[in-house]
Amino acid sequence: MIDEYENLLRSVRFGRPDYIPMDFHINSACWHHYPTKTLGELMADHPMLFPDFDGSPIDIEPNLTPWEKTGEKYIDGWGCVWETTDDGIVGTVRQHPLDSWHKFESYAAPDPAENLRLGPANWDSVARRSRRPQAVGRLANDALQHGHTFQTLADIRGYENLILDMADDEPRLHRLIEMVEEFNLGLVNRYVELGAEWLGYPEDLGMQFGPMLSPQHFRKYIKPSYQRLIKPSRDAGCIIHIHCDGDIRDLADDLIECGPDVLNIQDLVNGIDWIAGNLKGRVCIDLDIDRVQVTRFGSPADIEALIREEVEKLGSTQGGLMMIYGLYPGVPLENINALMDAMEHYATCYS
Repeated sequence: MIDEYENLLRSVRFGRPDYIPMDFHINSACWHHYPTKTLGELMADHPMLFPDFDGSPIDIEPNLTPWEKTGEKYIDGWGCVWETTDDGIVGTVRQHPLDSWHKFESYAAPDPAENLRLGPANWDSVARRSRRPQAVGRLANDALQHGHTFQTLADIRGYENLILDMADDEPRLHRLIEMVEEFNLGLVNRYVELGAEWLGYPEDLGMQFGPMLSPQHFRKYIKPSYQRLIKPSRDAGCIIHIHCDGDIRDLADDLIECGPDVLNIQDLVNGIDWIAGNLKGRVCIDLDIDRVQVTRFGSPADIEALIREEVEKLGSTQGGLMMIYGLYPGVPLENINALMDAMEHYATCYS
């Protein structure tokens, strides 16, 4: 069997991988919502999903970031004030620093040499972390922080204000977009200089029904920034990964035109059949497995059937499919086990 590094490359490049890459992420909040021992046992029983887990006791109090802690307000590099209601869950912005354009003339961007937006930048640490995967046969994986462009603008201005700015073609909005893009470009260039092989551009643009902004406004205000931000990593030969939650069917073609190798898209909100008919073979699909319907409220049999259907409709011996699941509190333990079983089983159905 080929190693993890080569298998991932073959999946992304439609080069006949040995198995479908599967990623199971346990959110930090889970460690105080589920018995720690039980989660550890589930991890130990599923070595394909958790290849680095050695069975040692799990720290029941993960090292949470300030924006994941209850009872605290956190001010990010742009001046946005974050709060959360559950330890381990990333909060939301409750105060917008540029809620009035009257504040704009004195408003300043953070310095990408010192700030990643959420938290300070330690580029020496990033360099060490980037090189470590290469030493063990894995890709050097870096990413902009989640919500790098549109969501940052919404956090700075407030969502309704931002949408009205776009409708009005507010001149100062163009200047603000330039500020955000320049900051992000500073981060991208640093990641590239440090040897990134995989660069992620994570941002949510969709709601349960349709995108959060019109396709016309996406093309006018956001897509050009995406294209400019992706160019340095594309020129450096990085694998480009775009993550986007929600119903983004109306934006999918535009996102693909931005040049990703991998598009991380949610399954049920966009529709498995729609994804198969519109995206399969055009881009490697990193399928985000449902977290709110089947895995939360269905039976273990329902979960097995969902994973089987997704692999049958979106998978291929040529590759082009990856799958990821994010576990959050509320999913029954028997469903967690069923999902892990199904992901490991169907990962190798084409081998």
